[in-house]
Amino acid sequence: MIGGRGFVAGLAAMLATLGAPAAAEALVQVDRGIGGARLGNSRAEVRAALGAPASTRSGTNDFGRFLQWRFRGGITVIFQDRKEVTTVSTSGRGDRTPRGVGVGSTEAAVRNRVPGVRCETIAGFRSCHTGRFTAGEIITDFQLRGGKVRRIAVGRVLD
Repeated sequence: MIGGRGFVAGLAAMLATLGAPAAAEALVQVDRGIGGARLGNSRAEVRAALGAPASTRSGTNDFGRFLQWRFRGGITVIFQDRKEVTTVSTSGRGDRTPRGVGVGSTEAAVRNRVPGVRCETIAGFRSCHTGRFTAGEIITDFQLRGGKVRRIAVGRVLD
C-alpha cells in the first residue's frame, strides 16, 4: 500500500541520503595518476579532467621535447615528447590517497598507509616510493623534507 508508515519511513531515509554530503574522492591514485590526470592520458583528456592550465611551459631535456602544464591547487602535468602524460605531481594539500596520505603527512603515515612503499635517502633527498627507479617502471614517489611529504609524483621512469 502506497502511503503507509513503511513507505513514509523509506521515503524519509531516501531523502536524508540525498542531502548528505558526498564522500571525499581520493585524488592520488598510487601508480596511476593524480586529480584526474592519469599516466598515458592525452592533452585533450587532461584538459577534460582538469580544465585549462593556469600556466604552460615547453622545452627540451635529456629525453627530448616536453610540455608542462601547471594547475591551481599544486598539480603539475608533464607530457614528454608532448604526446601523453608521463608524470603528474602535486604539492597541494588537498590531494590524498584513499587512506588519507598527502602533502603534509609524516613518513610514518606513508609507511603505514601506502602498501609496498620503500623509504630511503637518495642523493641526499628522503623519499618513500613504490617500485624501483628503473627505466620503464611506474612509480609513486612521496618526496619528504623535515619528515613530512612535500610533493607527490606519479610517473614512468625514463632513464
